[in-house]
Amino acid sequence: MTARIPTLDIARFTHPVSAEDRAAFVAELGQAYREWGFAGIRNHGIAQEQIDRAYDVFQRYFALPEDTKRQYHVAGGGGARGYTPFGVETAKGAQYSDLKEFWHIGREIPRDHKCADVMAANLWPDEVPEFRDVGYGLYDALDKLGSQVLAALALHIGLPEDWFVDKTNYGNSILRPIHYPPITTPDIPNVRAGAHEDINLITLLVGASAAGLEVLSRKGEWVPFTADADTIVVNIGDMLQRLTNHVYPSTTHRVVNPPGELARQPRYSTPFFLHPNPDFLIDVLDSCVTPGNPSRYPEAITAQGYLEERLREIKLK
Repeated sequence: MTARIPTLDIARFTHPVSAEDRAAFVAELGQAYREWGFAGIRNHGIAQEQIDRAYDVFQRYFALPEDTKRQYHVAGGGGARGYTPFGVETAKGAQYSDLKEFWHIGREIPRDHKCADVMAANLWPDEVPEFRDVGYGLYDALDKLGSQVLAALALHIGLPEDWFVDKTNYGNSILRPIHYPPITTPDIPNVRAGAHEDINLITLLVGASAAGLEVLSRKGEWVPFTADADTIVVNIGDMLQRLTNHVYPSTTHRVVNPPGELARQPRYSTPFFLHPNPDFLIDVLDSCVTPGNPSRYPEAITAQGYLEERLREIKLK
């Protein structure tokens, strides 16, 4: 029987019944990420009504005519804000593009902020007037939850609980509502999202509306991970893998096409990609270097430099 990816109760960390149980949660979460790079998080405090409302708003946007949606595509913008059409993004090294269209919501910052040159202003579709408030409300909720997960992970590798706070407080994080349209022909050579690892620190996936997410285990098996409705899937990205010298692995995952008639149904999902501040220097942590795990990255790189390098690889730039 294939092992299951753990789901943990983050209330044991945010509202613990004892210091011992809080420490036990940190240990269990850290072990889940060392083994899988993935975990489910429940009791996260984001109301189902808020999630449902966001999905309703996002689906209404994707149902707009193609020409209307394309008005919000920024040519040459690398997909950083607004709409990215069907058939653009391609998994690193893949022959075919993914079967999806998506929208990007970024952090709202003053336009005279020092990061304004690399963090563009958001676009908002006039045709769905609630999109801004609902979309950014979910962005903010997931940003806060991600900070709690990072606090627990910091403790697990011997850092202060607040270590990530001033490294992510103006992070170039992205909320990405995705629409995978129905698959109407049986001979499509590509999958909805090709096998890949995420670029950022951690990714929080809220409310996937259908099965399809699969995670590659250390044994080389594809393990389906369809979380319960009250669970947010949180996985490690390449930046955190590099920062921790692979103590926390960025695990390969994909979204496969469902069989038979299920393929004729659309799929919606909304990942939140939590990034560090653009000027954060990704340099291997001393606490993650041991004789058995020597530093794999002798040169540091800024988060912005790393992001731009990867965006070129997946054909968004």
